[in-house]
Amino acid sequence: MTVKPPVPPFTIETAKQKVRLAEDAWNSRDPERVSQVYALNTHWRNRAEFVAGREAVVGFLTRKWQRELDYRLIKEIWAHDGNRIAVRFAYEWHDDSGNWFRSFGNENWEFDEQGLMINRHACINDTPIKESERAFFWPLGRRPDDHPELSYFGF
Repeated sequence: MTVKPPVPPFTIETAKQKVRLAEDAWNSRDPERVSQVYALNTHWRNRAEFVAGREAVVGFLTRKWQRELDYRLIKEIWAHDGNRIAVRFAYEWHDDSGNWFRSFGNENWEFDEQGLMINRHACINDTPIKESERAFFWPLGRRPDDHPELSYFGF
């Protein structure tokens, strides 16, 4: 059986660690890597789309990152309790025409005993921005430890 530490019940420290691990994985833009933290029977609501199962997560993320180019994400814990974590986030990306966006959202996560996510509910809004309004500048991949966190930007 796969175990993805940290596992519930979460403390504030382990919940923050789980959030950062998720941010790091999503910033890899590797659907296979990201999918490994979800239970085989995971259930998602992402905006108005429903995704069921780890295999469907891979397909969803593949489509997402084909359309959302130069994706950079910052996640921040909002609350935690037992096997649940609430997160707020923002990410920047552009489409294939060079139009930039900043997407804001909230996620509610629920984990099984092995630390795999069984439920993910995400509400997300996209805001067009000018390239000059971008705030997330780091080489593609993991956000550097010295880069400001989400609250710094007032988002």
